[in-house]
Amino acid sequence: MDNINVLLVDDEPLLLDSLEIILTINNMTIAGKAHDGNEALEILKGCEVAGNGCDIALVDLNMKGMGGIELIPHIKAEFPGVKILVLTTFYDDKNITAAISGGADGYLLKDSGANAILGAVEQIMNGQNVIDNKVMQRLAAIMAKNSENVAKEEEMLNLPADITERESEVCTLLAKGYTNRQIADALYISEGTVKNYISSIYDKTGIHDRAKLIVAIRE
Repeated sequence: MDNINVLLVDDEPLLLDSLEIILTINNMTIAGKAHDGNEALEILKGCEVAGNGCDIALVDLNMKGMGGIELIPHIKAEFPGVKILVLTTFYDDKNITAAISGGADGYLLKDSGANAILGAVEQIMNGQNVIDNKVMQRLAAIMAKNSENVAKEEEMLNLPADITERESEVCTLLAKGYTNRQIADALYISEGTVKNYISSIYDKTGIHDRAKLIVAIRE
């Protein structure tokens, strides 16, 4: 693999220095070290102007100033080519959901160890998503809870008999006024997949207008 340029974002100087040592001795280049989200964005802008580029950002969630949750969608919007690996001590429902919905490509806990961090960086750069086992367990519980809530709401909707389970979930969120992006985030699927489901729902209901469909399934 070509040399990987890494941005480190954390408000703990000791951790920043430790990560820099671990990554550089493994032939990675440090594009910059930021202590909060605002500083991270400035470094990324500088990299872009200099033509050096940045491949991946290792981002903490809880920082003074702009934290990781706010920073992640900023990076994805302004620097879409930059991958994001969350590196944090927090794995509660709120932080996991916000980070992944915001566009994080990976989520590791800080106690994962050097080898896990190095492996995660390379996996993400190879196009894979990396989720810590503890985080995956929480994520599975979140999804199970969401599915249960959606299932209860689906029972109250007027849906065609041949609708699939996933299409029913989409209909439930449509009825609540969700946008395609919000549906994608809620179901952990891509926006393109949401559009495909809605097209199938249009065909099965014979209704090809979003507003009319919402009215029909609510009746």
